[in-house]
Amino acid sequence: MRGTRRTRLCLAGVMAASALIATPAARAAERTDGHLTDLVNPFIGTQDEGNTFPGAAVPFGMVQLSPDTGHSTGYDYTQNRIRGFSLVHLSGVGCRIGGDLPVLPTTGDITQTDYTQYAARFSHRDETASPGYYRVGLASGVRAELTATARTGVQRYTFPATGKANVLLNAAQALHKPVSSTVEILDDHTVRTEITGHGFCRDTGPYTVYTITRFSRPFTAYGTWDGATLTPGSRSGSGGAYVRFDTTRNRTVEATTALSYVDARGAAGNLAAEGRPSFDAVRARAREEWERRLAAVHVRGGAGTLRRTFYSSLYRSFLAPNIGSDADGRYFGWDRRVHRARGYTYYQNWSLWDTYRTQAQLLALLAPREARDMARSVVAVDEDGGWLPKWGYGPVETNIMSGDPVTPFLTTAYQMGLLKGFEERVYRALRKNADGVPPAEYPGIGREANAEYLAHGFAPYDRDRPYAKMGDTDYHHGASVTLEYALADAMLAQMARGLGHDADAARYAARAHNYRNIFDPATGFFRARDASGAFTGSADPARGDGFHEGTAWQYQWLVPQDVPGMVRLIGGRRTANDRLDSFFAYDRLLADPARTAREVWVHGDAYDYYNADKYNPMNEPDLIAPYTYLATGQPWKTTDVVHAALTLFTDGPTGMTGNDDLGTMSAWNVLSSIGLFPIQPGYDTWGLSTPVFDRVDLTLDRRYWPGGRLTITAPGTSATDRYIQAVRTDGTPHGRTYVTTGALRSLRSLAFTVGPRPSEWGTSPDAVQPVLK
Repeated sequence: MRGTRRTRLCLAGVMAASALIATPAARAAERTDGHLTDLVNPFIGTQDEGNTFPGAAVPFGMVQLSPDTGHSTGYDYTQNRIRGFSLVHLSGVGCRIGGDLPVLPTTGDITQTDYTQYAARFSHRDETASPGYYRVGLASGVRAELTATARTGVQRYTFPATGKANVLLNAAQALHKPVSSTVEILDDHTVRTEITGHGFCRDTGPYTVYTITRFSRPFTAYGTWDGATLTPGSRSGSGGAYVRFDTTRNRTVEATTALSYVDARGAAGNLAAEGRPSFDAVRARAREEWERRLAAVHVRGGAGTLRRTFYSSLYRSFLAPNIGSDADGRYFGWDRRVHRARGYTYYQNWSLWDTYRTQAQLLALLAPREARDMARSVVAVDEDGGWLPKWGYGPVETNIMSGDPVTPFLTTAYQMGLLKGFEERVYRALRKNADGVPPAEYPGIGREANAEYLAHGFAPYDRDRPYAKMGDTDYHHGASVTLEYALADAMLAQMARGLGHDADAARYAARAHNYRNIFDPATGFFRARDASGAFTGSADPARGDGFHEGTAWQYQWLVPQDVPGMVRLIGGRRTANDRLDSFFAYDRLLADPARTAREVWVHGDAYDYYNADKYNPMNEPDLIAPYTYLATGQPWKTTDVVHAALTLFTDGPTGMTGNDDLGTMSAWNVLSSIGLFPIQPGYDTWGLSTPVFDRVDLTLDRRYWPGGRLTITAPGTSATDRYIQAVRTDGTPHGRTYVTTGALRSLRSLAFTVGPRPSEWGTSPDAVQPVLK
């Protein structure tokens, strides 16, 4: 292939993660008792805007009890004061949300009601975390420990010997913008709150959380505050409450806080449903839940730090979406009414623009029962509120991001066999979303630019258009929105055809080619067009005009439904490969992959999306890009790029690539590490690249995956021997660069033979992914 197949140069940097020394924050992950949970470091991503949290949660739990240090999304590893341990956090979001009811233990007299003033100092030397557990020593001499169940957060505070051991429950301050709050001391063990707030990237519709906290011991004193006014002995207030204990003999206080998005009765029911287990019992149960979840993937080979980064990513992939229904099945719908989920668990928190690319597929593979309920929950949003979501937080639409991410999210569930029994309900909701726009009174924007897209084949770019509703607007990102609408149309066409809606399928398949309508022959790149059809904005493809969080260089590969058609547009395979090589700085990558990843690809902070002609592994539009080589006859380069990108995942607080976005980046790491990646998100195509482990055993749910187990092997995979020489599926030679979901259902083994040089594997014209017609 034009002389580019050469022995890879020194790849010492490619597996840089395996050579890193664990940070002090990773001490909990260094134990050697054989538990997979001990390989997880929850502090990864807590610095440099990974925006993860180190606190306690169970898989998909409603509650994420974690410290807040003052960072907009919760915890920042560089800070040294904790304002409180609050109930709600989302892993890796880019805007402030949650942080409801920060609780902090203190000693002595209470003189402040502002948590920025009474925040407690701490040191990382006295801090540890593992799945379902967090502990920190505060400068006050208090040791705080946190654990969680699905709907409760459990705290244990060990105080110095004192008659003034306090617990402050702050209802009026949070990461988001509180609108109103009330606090009530019900008896000498119990505090109840109601907190209404709004926020996220822009002010969204308000939502309310209800909490009830039960302490293990009676209070010796209590009070409330309103603003800065503290009232000892008061049982109600609007700001917060304090309760006091005498710890001169018994130094330990435990408390359990239950959460509900429905009402106070729901919070009380969630508390009662847990019974009265001890802190240690809850911690042990949380650890067991995480152990079972992580045990779905067992890897062999790879150095210790590589395994830690892998299992830490797998852990974060299971943190969201989150349970939204109470123990009695009730949930608060998008129509502002209470509903009951019958026969399934209702989930919420939908970062769909991110998760449809990686995490949705990983959950369908490893957690299909929950993934099915998640799909049912998204459809319930439509059936309760009138339209499918775009980016939903709790019971409200935020309209953050653009395009039509809900379609490939739900068609993924369809292609993975998760919708049996309600396929037509899902299809009706998707068809309505694809062919229309939500009414003016509905808070969501849906496919906001759909009228123009359906009439003219593209979404116009109008940077001066005012926001019609809260959140983003598709008109500010017309070029990338056109690509995303077309991608969604392609995926919906396949679902329509599978359900026998042939006329719809033909219509959507034709719309899937609308990506061509924004191709500018003069520049050779996709480009925004205005309402008149004229190309507009900068002609420089490294600028971001009309593209959401990216440039034309980065978005040019987002045509997974028709890679050959996209390649023909830009001039054929040779031009496409030259452009890919330039995009990935491939020559520099061969010489020093890890340095290229950090100094060429990562050209700024987590929010530096624009003015670049290089791969940005820190953001979603580029997640699929390395796999484009699978369709251009040079599949070995996918391995080169993917393995270099994997070096960006390390075992310290800075070891994330950009925001984790509710598990999106973590799922990318997991899937790319095992050699299976969803190269056509929303369909059933899994691209193949060299795994980083000698062996991966996946234990699968037989209700959805009849084989029950899939073993992926790549014996001898290493920094030097990493190129695919051959692939066998259950012993049969496999020459294509992909496998389908249907094939995976029956497979027991996927075997890679690797070597030191690229081979002919996957280079034939019929080896590439299908064109979706």
